[in-house]
Amino acid sequence: MSAHIPELNIRQIYAAFNQPITLIDCGEMCAPYNSNETPFCCDICHAVPAAYAQEWKFLQKNTYLWHEWRGDECAATPTEAASLRAETPEAMLLLACLGATQCQRPYRALSCRQFPFFPYITDDFRFLGLAYEWAFEDTCWVISHLEQVSLEYRQEFTTTFDELFSRWPQEMESYAIHSEEMRSAYVEMRRRIPILHRNGGCYLLNPGSERIQRVESKKLAKHGPYQ
Repeated sequence: MSAHIPELNIRQIYAAFNQPITLIDCGEMCAPYNSNETPFCCDICHAVPAAYAQEWKFLQKNTYLWHEWRGDECAATPTEAASLRAETPEAMLLLACLGATQCQRPYRALSCRQFPFFPYITDDFRFLGLAYEWAFEDTCWVISHLEQVSLEYRQEFTTTFDELFSRWPQEMESYAIHSEEMRSAYVEMRRRIPILHRNGGCYLLNPGSERIQRVESKKLAKHGPYQ
């Protein structure tokens, strides 16, 4: 039986979560390191955006920017496409857009607005702040420059997901599972997890105990070509 999905005001969500991540265009910082000179987050070969079904209905009515991901973009094999679809939550579907050069920023999907971050949920079910998608450490410039993430963006991120989770507790559970997967990965790597805390600070979190230590974000490790 499917969980209840509340009616979401997508236009309102987009309006409340519209701040750029940094004051500079981070896409210009990473694009030179991609073989096709496209920002990694806008390259379907690196990241396939997902959108809530309600988002897709809204986007269909308001923009030509998006289409449903066919599964053959970027020479994805049928097996890879099937696997990615299987991993996509029931309430969401995979999309592809016309590309960075034709982006219509008011109609970016929520997954685009939050990238490369996701809400970190502790083992005792608290929304602690922003963690990043660790699979993109070597490609996303922002991950190596967390000090550049604006407080305005962080506040909008937190407020948006506070509201979403208050109306849709099951969505918070899905991020709790993702956070648990991150803890397991970092235990194996013997690393601590960088967290942009909802209190405005930056911390390193022990993935075993979830104890946190405040740090200066500009002193965090750099990755890939940004070292």
